[in-house]
Amino acid sequence: MTPNLLNITPELTASVASKTAAVRTLLAEVAADWSPATFANSLGAEDMVLTDLIVKSQLPIEIFSLDTGRLPLETYDLMAAVQQHYGLKLKVYFPQAEEVESFVRNHGINAFYESVTLRKACCYARKVEPLRRALAGKRAWITGLRAEQAATRVGLPSREYDEGNGLEKFNPLTDWSEKEVWTYIKQNAVPYNALHDKFYPSIGCAPCTRAISLGEDVRSGRWWWESADTKECGLHLKATT
Repeated sequence: MTPNLLNITPELTASVASKTAAVRTLLAEVAADWSPATFANSLGAEDMVLTDLIVKSQLPIEIFSLDTGRLPLETYDLMAAVQQHYGLKLKVYFPQAEEVESFVRNHGINAFYESVTLRKACCYARKVEPLRRALAGKRAWITGLRAEQAATRVGLPSREYDEGNGLEKFNPLTDWSEKEVWTYIKQNAVPYNALHDKFYPSIGCAPCTRAISLGEDVRSGRWWWESADTKECGLHLKATT
């Protein structure tokens, strides 16, 4: 879905207005009560909604992104658009060179296609380890996760304790629908990734992301060769004992 395909009804406008007010309140509480807090911006549609709200509210919440080294060109273009539109320079974290070099030397440049284990190892080197550095010293982090995005996110709360990273985690858009996200983007002229206009609802690394067909689940374009119950990169998995 994109703004061009959206029919904004009065009911949708009212729903977005109500939920936007609730998100503003939650973000203000996080900024006031959980400083230093940071927002993990993956540059997806949901994260652009939160970027718009944080910047316009002038909240003291850091905004960072992870550059895995294999992002699509359109994602880099959006990084530049964010700086131009908001005057915001994202704090970008990169993988440790040694981690990526070791993975490629031992397994191959595209080994993530070969097994879930290797795919998660690639995600660890390129995303999980940089995330841990980004969250170091923070009391809370904010994500753009929504409960309806995937089977692995059903029942996602707006606030939870992240045991793996040892801090509070807030998911302000958990109860938002895809239509509500795009309504906010259209009504507020929020910049977004051009791949969304090419039927990419969920965008990650270029080799692991594809467009979807009408009727497919919104996360079906991510790691499409895997079953739905494994489709997380490790950033949002709960710690297990």
